[in-house]
Amino acid sequence: MTTLVVPRTMGEYAVELEVRFRDIDAMGHVNNAVYATYIEQARTRYVRDVLETDLASIPTVLASLSIDYRRPVLLSDGAVTVTIEVPKVGTSSLPMRYTIATADGDVAAEAESTQVFLDPETERPTPIPERYREAIVERHGL
Repeated sequence: MTTLVVPRTMGEYAVELEVRFRDIDAMGHVNNAVYATYIEQARTRYVRDVLETDLASIPTVLASLSIDYRRPVLLSDGAVTVTIEVPKVGTSSLPMRYTIATADGDVAAEAESTQVFLDPETERPTPIPERYREAIVERHGL
């Protein structure tokens, strides 16, 4: 189950994601690779809610992703909140910062990614369409 969570500050976007049994590894906590899935799920919802489209309909690629793990997430945590901030909007790139926190507010991980918009014919970077740029700038107060 995914539900929208009210952001803590202007410009943040947050979703709550259920911690599922299949997310747990042999050590009894969420597997490190699942954090990337949580981030992807949050980014997909962000595109749907902020850009009012489906991520599959926008020609973008994930150019980079880095995750710093702070503490394990356990099945008993029940859910995590993934918060997205956009620090700036590039010409063709969209950097995003993520915080993954447990229900009690403990930060489990911090991450950064960069999405790059592509021209579908040439598969080369292309400027972010103006309607998306405007929605991002408005949402994050940039």
